[in-house]
Amino acid sequence: MVLEPMGLDATAEQLYKSMLAYPQEDLAALASRLEVDEQDVHQSLHVLSTLALVRPSLQEGGGYRAVSPEIAMEMILSRQQADLAAQQLRIETSRAAAAQLIAECSALTVASAAAGDDAERLIGVDTIRERLAQLALQAEREITTFAPGGAHPAADLEASRRPNAALLDRGIRMRTIYLDSVRNHAPTLEHVNWLSSRGGQVRTAATLPVRMVIIDRRQVVLPLDTSDARTGAVLLKGDGIVAALHALFESTWAAATPLGNAPVVNQHDLSNQEAEILRLLDTGLTDEVIAKRLGVSPRTARRLTALLMERLEARSRFEAGANAVRLGWLSPTR
Repeated sequence: MVLEPMGLDATAEQLYKSMLAYPQEDLAALASRLEVDEQDVHQSLHVLSTLALVRPSLQEGGGYRAVSPEIAMEMILSRQQADLAAQQLRIETSRAAAAQLIAECSALTVASAAAGDDAERLIGVDTIRERLAQLALQAEREITTFAPGGAHPAADLEASRRPNAALLDRGIRMRTIYLDSVRNHAPTLEHVNWLSSRGGQVRTAATLPVRMVIIDRRQVVLPLDTSDARTGAVLLKGDGIVAALHALFESTWAAATPLGNAPVVNQHDLSNQEAEILRLLDTGLTDEVIAKRLGVSPRTARRLTALLMERLEARSRFEAGANAVRLGWLSPTR
C-alpha cells in the first residue's frame, strides 16, 4: 500500500483513489465499486477527512470531494514535519531535564550510596587515577565515559594514549562523549581523532550532566563534588544506580554528534550548542556558569550569548526568552 505510512489502510487508500477517479459517484456507488460495505466506506471516509484528504463539497447535494494529491500530500507532510519537530523538542527538553536532575542530585546520590557496601571513596587526584587504571586493567568488555570540561591539557592527553591504546588492543570497546567545544581546541581534537583512528568511538554533545566512567556496565565512577571532580570520587557497584546511569549514557550517546560529522542544526538553524545556550539562559544561569557547562571561556560564552540575543532582536535575557518562545525556539511549557 503506497499510503500506509500516512495512516491509511487498504480500503481507505482505494476509496481515496476512487474518489479522485470518479468524483461524481456517491458513497453507495463507491462502496459497490470497491465491493465493500457502506459502513466500511463511512469509516474510511472518516479517516480520510481526519487526514484532510477529503473535504465537504460545496456543490448542491453535499457529500465529500477528494483533495488533489499534490495539495493533500503537501498538507500531510507539513503536518508530520511539525509533529516531528514538536516531538523532537519534547525529547530534547526531557533529556535536558533528566540530565540536569541527575547532575543536581548526583552529590546526594553519591553520598547516600557511599554509606553502603556498594561504594568505595577515592580521595585526591592520584588515588582517582590509580583506581581508574586498575579498573581499566580489569575491564572485560566496554568502558563508556562522559568527558566534560572542554579543552584538556596536552600533557594529560599525551599521558592517556598508552593506556587507551592498550585497552583498544585488548578488544575493549571504548565510547567517549566530549563537549562540542573540543572541536575548536587543536590539541584535544588531535587526541580524539587519534583515539577514533585506533578504534575508539567518539561523539560530542553541547553539554554533559556530570563527569562519569562506566566499566563493563557493572561499576561507575562519579565525582564527589560535581563542581570540582579532582577533590574526590566514588566507585559505585549497585545494580540499580549503574543501570540508571548507563541508560543516561545511552540516551546522551544517541543524541550526540559523531566526531566525523559536522555539527547539525535544527529547524530553526540553531546548532546543538546554541540551542543549549538558549535553554541555559532561560533557566537564569550566568555567563560564567554557562561557560563551564559548555567547556568554553566566559568571554566566548558572552560572545555566543550576544549573538543569540542579536538574532532574537532582544535587549534583555527576559526578552530573549519571550521571543524564543514566540518563534518556537523554546517550548512554551518549559
